[in-house]
Amino acid sequence: MLDFTSALYLGLRHPSWALQPWAQLTTGRPAALVSLSEARSVAQELAALQGCERSTLAPSTLHLFWDLFGMVASGKVAIHMDGEIYPIARWGVERAAARGVPVRSFPHHDVDALRRQLKWDAMHRVRPVVVADGLCPGCGGPGPIAAYVESLRTLGGQLILDDTQALGILGYSPGSSAPYGKDGGGSLRWHNIKLGRDILMVSSLAKAFGVPVAALSGSHDMVRQFEEKSETRVHSSPPSVAVIRAAEHALAVNQQHGDALRLHLTHLVSRFRKRLARAGFSTAGGPFPVQTLGPVPELGARTLHERLLEFGVRSVLHARRNGHEPSIGFLITALHDSEQIDRAVEVIAQATNDATRTQQAGRLQ
Repeated sequence: MLDFTSALYLGLRHPSWALQPWAQLTTGRPAALVSLSEARSVAQELAALQGCERSTLAPSTLHLFWDLFGMVASGKVAIHMDGEIYPIARWGVERAAARGVPVRSFPHHDVDALRRQLKWDAMHRVRPVVVADGLCPGCGGPGPIAAYVESLRTLGGQLILDDTQALGILGYSPGSSAPYGKDGGGSLRWHNIKLGRDILMVSSLAKAFGVPVAALSGSHDMVRQFEEKSETRVHSSPPSVAVIRAAEHALAVNQQHGDALRLHLTHLVSRFRKRLARAGFSTAGGPFPVQTLGPVPELGARTLHERLLEFGVRSVLHARRNGHEPSIGFLITALHDSEQIDRAVEVIAQATNDATRTQQAGRLQ
């Protein structure tokens, strides 16, 4: 079975034999009481990779967004949320909304629409907080981060960036020899944006780096304030030692082999898109490894998804909001090879043609 459902973009697996050993899985103490030296070391290395001054680790981005928007709700602020933001960040925003913080949505990556909303904040002396994704897995495009920062800095606002999809993929100095950029540090590196106190980044390492742990990154002061006020650091267990060891391994592999893995990944994505285009199919996702198949005339996504399974290809059936027809996604990783990409395209064409002929035959009877 060809599998295109994994978001481990760089193909990192972290087998136990590749990790440093540990004496116990967890200390039983909350992060607010004690912080492992290994966790601090990983956090500092990650901060440097992202172009930030400091990071702190948490079990998931949900923990971080829950705390972060609980803190945001304590001030006179208004939240402006990209309309296509990833659901976990949206759940955090809902916590602030439940506490009475006004929340406005603006169209996906629409800087002009955001600026029109920010005028209201300026008139009413409300501090704006913009929440957005660094890299959109739907359209495959980097967000207009520099424009967000420029708009906010004149108003004393803040940008909260979910950089989960970009971390490990995007990096500095993108070009023909490194389409994703180098080192995989994420959006600030990609856009060459200098960190300020007005930028906070929430990132999971569970995608490209393959580790179920998250980090809040930013300036020394902002991360320190977060650690002091965090509720989940008091009432939840910190990331396990096993997870910290896997994060150490991920950062080491990224330093040694990350650029080669990213280059291989770009070649696979490009091959997939070109082969599909030649076969008459459209895809959304740009150069990003999450590729969404365009609508196939006379054939619903659910039917095509089932046909692909019958032919030995596992894809992702994306549920769509607003009652729209689902779509089919293919998640490409560095573990795939050219033959598997070609085989997937062949199966898509075959499944589509067979299903279409069956439907046409049925109408003729």
